[in-house]
Amino acid sequence: MLNKEVKDKIIKEFAQSENDTGSSQVQIALLTERIRQISDHLKSFPKDKHSRLGLVKLVGKRRAFYNYLKKRNLQDFQKLMTDMKTKGYL
Repeated sequence: MLNKEVKDKIIKEFAQSENDTGSSQVQIALLTERIRQISDHLKSFPKDKHSRLGLVKLVGKRRAFYNYLKKRNLQDFQKLMTDMKTKGYL
């Protein structure tokens, strides 16, 4: 689970405006961090099937956000991808 400090930091980095907490960019970044945490957990506990199922669901949800953003605004999608690479999320 993401703690409040990490979540606030990610929201601040990827928000499109002052009060933005739910845009596709923010949600993709939050899902990416959660996926990273679960992946690290599964390296230590490879038989944890429930966490693996949760990971697969989160990856699918993130993929849906990627597709939505790519279809809706290609420039924002490309900017998000470069931002995530430079900030170390990908």
